[in-house]
Amino acid sequence: MKDRIKSAIENDPFLGKIKTYLENETLEGAFLAGGYIRDLAIFDTPSLDRDIVLFGADTENIAKKIADGLGAAFVELDSENKIYRIVLGENYADIAQGLNNNVDDDIQRRDFTINSIFYDLKNSDFVDIAGGFKDIKQKVIKTADLKNLNDDPLRMLRAFRFKAQLGFEIDSEVLEYIKNNGKKLDTVAKERINQEIIKTFEGKYLPETLLNMYDIGFLEIVFPFVQNIKKIPPNSHHHLDLVHHSIETVKQIRSNYPNIALLRLAAFYHDIGKPLCWTIEPDTGRHRFIGHDEKGEKLAQQELLELKFSKKQIEYISKMVKNHIYPSSLMSTPEGASTKAMARFVRKIHPDVEDLIELARADRLSARGESVTPDMVEKNLESLERLLEYYKSIKDRLKELPKLLDGREIMEILNIQATPKLGQIINELKEAQIAGIVKDKDNAIEFIKNLNI
Repeated sequence: MKDRIKSAIENDPFLGKIKTYLENETLEGAFLAGGYIRDLAIFDTPSLDRDIVLFGADTENIAKKIADGLGAAFVELDSENKIYRIVLGENYADIAQGLNNNVDDDIQRRDFTINSIFYDLKNSDFVDIAGGFKDIKQKVIKTADLKNLNDDPLRMLRAFRFKAQLGFEIDSEVLEYIKNNGKKLDTVAKERINQEIIKTFEGKYLPETLLNMYDIGFLEIVFPFVQNIKKIPPNSHHHLDLVHHSIETVKQIRSNYPNIALLRLAAFYHDIGKPLCWTIEPDTGRHRFIGHDEKGEKLAQQELLELKFSKKQIEYISKMVKNHIYPSSLMSTPEGASTKAMARFVRKIHPDVEDLIELARADRLSARGESVTPDMVEKNLESLERLLEYYKSIKDRLKELPKLLDGREIMEILNIQATPKLGQIINELKEAQIAGIVKDKDNAIEFIKNLNI
């Protein structure tokens, strides 16, 4: 493995250019470190991100020289810790000052051993005093010193991010530390936590990661809403308690969606409103959660705002939460399969129709209580598939759907004022266009004249 990684490093064109400049400097040491080596070891894929650590040098001055010589951009990342970035096209390198001017000290202070393998750019050899190669082989996430987690509590969440991405097990001492010190995450800037959450929810091994976080009490520290949903037990429609149902829904989301991290977050949050709407019917013992979709939308918005998600991200996730029942409830009604009803659904949800149907499908597969028969599940999934096929059949024409009549024209034609009725007419007209009932302006005029609103 080492020979393969060494060959990749020595044949990296961007690194080769940087090495040429470093050879002309008086240095005590120059090392490639971190994720670049880790990714080569695990995936045999070089990263576009290189971390270079210099010892016995003016790091800022050298980074500027390299940037100028390569015609690259120079970015100051952290002046206090002397970390600078060189950006050339899609390639970039972070050049940092080594800790205490001592290689061993710098290696020992790294977050995890899998990220603490150094490669000596001068002597073309590895420095692995923390056992990073061994831990990669054993697929374990551990730290050289638990003090490293205390130095930056975000590393506790980062451990789970690597578990979600790599499928590695977290060392028992690290888990025990997080179990006892998880609250220290509250001292970390929410913006930094946000980035780790997104990377975690992109991971292939996310469901088992969430379960691991829950088992040690860390999940509710990262996501405060878990404190409330864990109160909801299994019931006749759900074979799992609400936390495990939410994680199972995440698991059922298929991975071929470009917006996968946010869609999985929507699946995780989809029942956040249930604790506020929880009632149990005295006669039947049935658990009811009427209105949890509406309550959930607002609760999700509040928590996601606290976690510093962007406005666009919050709009998407809360939209999914609010409407997660919509596809199945629509298709279970007598009018559900009608073109008009499906067109109305598309108008309200587009361009997120496929994502919402996928969420509804995942939700269905995650609720298998004693009152849910295999036939019910099969029919629900078949109806969702019909809705999806309908959307796919009209999706292309939605891109260029023309505005046949604007509000002013409609008011003149029907001799009405700007009232809620006008909004209804505009919506009905758009749905008729989506359904293919109205195709040109003459059709549109005839359509609105015959509307009974």
